[in-house]
Amino acid sequence: MSGAAAIHPIKRNLPGPGEAGIAKALYTLLRALAFATLLLAFLPFFNPARITELISKNLSFFTAGTSYASLITDSGRALLRGWVTEGAYKLLYAGSILGVLGILLVIFSACLSLGNLRFKRLSNLVLLLGGLLLLGGLVLVLVSRQQFLGFAEQDRVKPMFPQAFYAYAVLALVFVGMALALQFILLPKPAPGTPFEMQTKYRLFLMFLPFAALAFIFAYLPLFGWRYAFFDYKPGGTLNASNYAGFKWFTYLFTQAATRADILRVMKNTLAMSGLGILTSWVPMALAIMLSEFKSKRFSRTIQTLITIPNFISWVLVYAVALAMFSTDGFVNGFLSVLGVTSSQNYLMGSEGIWLKMLAWGMWKGMGWSAIIYVASISSIDPQLYEAATVDGAGRFQKVRYITVPSLLPTYSVLLLLSIASILSNGMEQYYVFRNAQNAASIEVLDLYVYTLGIENGIIPLSTVVGMMKTAISLVLLFVANNVSRLVRGESIV
Repeated sequence: MSGAAAIHPIKRNLPGPGEAGIAKALYTLLRALAFATLLLAFLPFFNPARITELISKNLSFFTAGTSYASLITDSGRALLRGWVTEGAYKLLYAGSILGVLGILLVIFSACLSLGNLRFKRLSNLVLLLGGLLLLGGLVLVLVSRQQFLGFAEQDRVKPMFPQAFYAYAVLALVFVGMALALQFILLPKPAPGTPFEMQTKYRLFLMFLPFAALAFIFAYLPLFGWRYAFFDYKPGGTLNASNYAGFKWFTYLFTQAATRADILRVMKNTLAMSGLGILTSWVPMALAIMLSEFKSKRFSRTIQTLITIPNFISWVLVYAVALAMFSTDGFVNGFLSVLGVTSSQNYLMGSEGIWLKMLAWGMWKGMGWSAIIYVASISSIDPQLYEAATVDGAGRFQKVRYITVPSLLPTYSVLLLLSIASILSNGMEQYYVFRNAQNAASIEVLDLYVYTLGIENGIIPLSTVVGMMKTAISLVLLFVANNVSRLVRGESIV
C-alpha cells in the first residue's frame, strides 16, 4: 500500500495515451488556427472593427489596431459636424488594439508550443491571455457600436454589424477553451527543475519565422491586389459584379496600337539598361579583388567605406548632387567658364546617352555595396592555398587568376542568375527623379511605366496587368537561367 501510494503522484503527472493524443491534436489545431487568424487580420473584408460605413472598406483589422489615423480617415466630415464623437472612435481603436495584441499573443503561444512540456504549459498561459485580450477587444468593439447606434444622425453614420465579428468571437472562445483544457486537464505538471528545452529544428524554424513573415507581408500579401486587373476599377471606387471586366484589360494590352507601342518602347529601355547592368556586373567583383590586394588594411577599409556610403544616400539627394554639378549654372559649366570656355548646356536635360548616364550613376551609388559580398567571399578562401602558391613561385596576379577568381565564380554565378531573373525590375526611383520632358521617352522603364499608369494616370487595372505580366516573365527567366546553369556548371539555385 505504501509503495502504491508513493508512485501514485507520479502516475498523476503522466498523461494517458488518449490524453497525449488529444493534446497533440489540439496543439496542431492551435498552430493552424493561430496563423489563419493572423492572415485574416490582414484581409480588409474580414474586419470586425468596421462597424460603420464611415470606415474604409480597404481597412484591415490589423491596420485598425495600429493606425488611428487610418481608422478615421473617411470620417473627418462626420467628426467635424458632430454626427459622431471622437470618444466612440477611440473606444473602437482601443478594442482593435486589444484584439491585435491578442492575435499576436496567440501566435507567440503557437510558437512556444513547439517546445517541451514546460514550454507547452507556458504557451497555454500565453494562449489564455491572448484569447482573453481578443475577447476583451471584441467587447469594446461591441460597446463602441452601441454608441454609434445611439447617435442622432444614424442615417449619415450608417452603423453596421460585420459578420467577421462572429468568426473572431468563436476563435477567441476556442482559444480560451483550448488553453484551459490543455493547462488543467490534458497536460501533466513538469517535474521540478525541468528546464525550458526545444529541439534544434524548431529553434531554427522560429529564427527563420520573422523573415518569412516579413516576406509574406511585403512580397506575397500584396498579390491580393491582382484582383484589380479583372475590374473596371477607378480610384475611390469599389469592386463588385457591376464593374467586373474579366480579361478586358489583358486583351487591351495587346489590341491597342498605342499601348503596344508604349510597351515596346518601355521594354527596349528596360532591357537596354538591365543589359548594361549585367554586362558590368563583374565590376564589383574586380573592385573587391582590388581592395583585397592592398597591403594596408586601414587604407583598404577606408576606401571600402567611402565607396559604400553612396548606397545609403537616397536618389533624391543623388539627383540634387547631379543638378549642382551638371545643370546650366552647375559646377561643370562654372569650371569651364574659369578656363575661358563659355557653356550653358544642361547635361541632365537631353536624352543623348541617357542609358550610359543612368548606368554611371547606378554604379557610383551601388558598386561599393555590391562588392561587400565578394569581400566576404574572399575572406573565406583558405589561406593555405595562397601559401602553397607562394611556395610554387606564383606571383600576385597568378594568385588572383588561379585562386581568387575561381573561388569567386560560384558567388558571381548565383548573383548573375538573380540579375537575369530580375532583368525587368530596374526599380523606378532613379529614373523617376532623373526624368524630364526631353528624356522621358528614353528613360521610362517598366516599373516607372507601371507607376505612371496606375498613380499618375489612374489606370490601375492596366497597370496591374502589366505588373502581373512582368512577374510571370521574371519567373520564366529565373527557371530558364537556372536550367542553363545546371547544364553548364552542374549547379542550380532553385
